[in-house]
Parts: sequence; C-alpha cells; structure tokens
Amino acid sequence: MFKILLLQALYSLSDEATEFQIKDRLSFQRFLGLGLDGTVPDATTVWLVRERPVKAKAIDRLFARFDAALTKRGYLAMGGQIIDATVVPAPKQRNTEAEKMAIKEGRVPEDWKPAKIRQKDRDARWSVKYTKAKVKEGADPKAAKPVDLAIPMFGYKKHIGIDRGHGVIRTLDASAANAHDGARLPEVVSKDNTGSGVWADTAYRSKKNEAFFAKGMFTSHIHQKKPPRRPMPERIAKANAKCSAVHSAVEHVFAGQKHRMGLVVRTIGTARARIKIGMANLAYNFRRLAWLEERTALA
Repeated sequence: MFKILLLQALYSLSDEATEFQIKDRLSFQRFLGLGLDGTVPDATTVWLVRERPVKAKAIDRLFARFDAALTKRGYLAMGGQIIDATVVPAPKQRNTEAEKMAIKEGRVPEDWKPAKIRQKDRDARWSVKYTKAKVKEGADPKAAKPVDLAIPMFGYKKHIGIDRGHGVIRTLDASAANAHDGARLPEVVSKDNTGSGVWADTAYRSKKNEAFFAKGMFTSHIHQKKPPRRPMPERIAKANAKCSAVHSAVEHVFAGQKHRMGLVVRTIGTARARIKIGMANLAYNFRRLAWLEERTALA
C-alpha cells in the first residue's frame, strides 16, 4: 500500500485513476508485486490507507526513516542547505463574497450543510506570484521589454530545505498559499547538516531570521534587498549573483515535481495537503537516490 501511495505521488493520480492504472499497467503490477490474478485494492481502500498518515502525523517519521537510510548509504546532509517555497495549486473554490468573508474570519458560513462543509476547502488561500515576461513593442521582436507579471494562484505553499551536497529534500512544511516564506524558515532549517551555510532568497531576510542564524551558528547566504528608490550597489549585486548560483539548485526540485510529477493538491485541509506534499517529496527523494546510486556505480 505504501508503494501505491508512491505511484500516486509520482504520477499525480486520483484514487479512482490509481485503481484503474494498476489494473491496466503491467509495469505497475510488477512494481507492486501483483500477478495477473492478483487482487487490486479499490479506490476506497486507497483513500482509507492515505488517511492513516493524516491522523498519525506520520510523514515526519517517514522522512526520518528515509534520512536514516540515506545516512547508512553514505549520503550525509552536507555542504549547507538551500531553503525555498513554492505554491502548489488546488481546485479553486467558487464562493460568494459573504462566504469568503466568513472563511477569512475563521467561521463556517451559516447556510452550509454538513455535506457541503466536507467538500469545501477552507484552508487553501489565494496568493500572487510575480514573474518576468517580455512584451513586444512594435514589429521588431528584438524590442521586447521585460516586465513584471502578477499571476494569481490558489492552493497551498510547500516549504522545503535541500542539502547542497546531494540535492535531496531533507526538511519540509506546508501552509496556506498566502503564508509568508520567511516566517517558516526555522521549521525547514536542519541542524543535522555538516555545513553551516544557508542559502535563501530575499523573502527570508529579516532581523528575526538573522538572530535565529546567529543563535544556531549558521552562516547566512540570504539575498540582500534592493535599496528603495536607489540602484542596486555593484558589490551587493555581485554577492546576490554568487548566492543565486547556489540557490538555483532548488528550482530543479520544484520543476521536477510540478512538470514531471504534475504535483497538485486535490485533498481538503492543511493536514491532508501536508501528507500529499510530503509523499511527493518522498517520491522525489527516491528518484534522486536512484540517480545518485547510478552515478556512483558508473564512477
């Protein structure tokens, strides 16, 4: 059943799609150790098994067991750690303005019946992602001008820390999409890394986090912010570029999960979202370990 949850995470399958694909794919059956006449768990069974980690909060223990297995194989958390967060989309909620106001205040709308409450996600939130895009000016495509675009996104936010040495996810957390990245830094910084360096973007720079680094004897490599209404000093720009060269490794993790694994949250509530995101992180780590083992064998 644990392997089934891994398949769900690797291919972003619903419970019904998981049951169908296991029956349809011989590769899935071989992976699960099922014969052609084997009994395939139905969608309800898969859902019930996935609920167990939610109630027991077992994802942290699973990560601890995997980390112990990595250490036993010689893949220590080393070289420092890279921290970042990204929004994981969830199905949008079609609520009225009055319902939105009640949810923001932590109340359940009065006219919602129990059946509707079970189907409504009251923990996911809207957030805005800023990205660079080029806008054409005139007929000349070379005259495209980069501008900042604000993209609204609904869902949850995953916070992770990877080790610089092997690129494996070592720490995790989950929150609503509108949560501030910097406030979660103490939750995702690991004390087990052999390196003291911590790389992160400007969202994590604050006096509170710098005090946390000083107390834990960490070395801060957080991007510095641009001075307001002034150009970026050259020395700060060079320092940020050096940090970006290291910090960019975490983007490969996000790209692998969002594009190759199609990571989305179809569950309801932060607790289930954390398990969903945690299983996706474990699945990524299994793939990463397989790649590391293959590279070691070829060497």
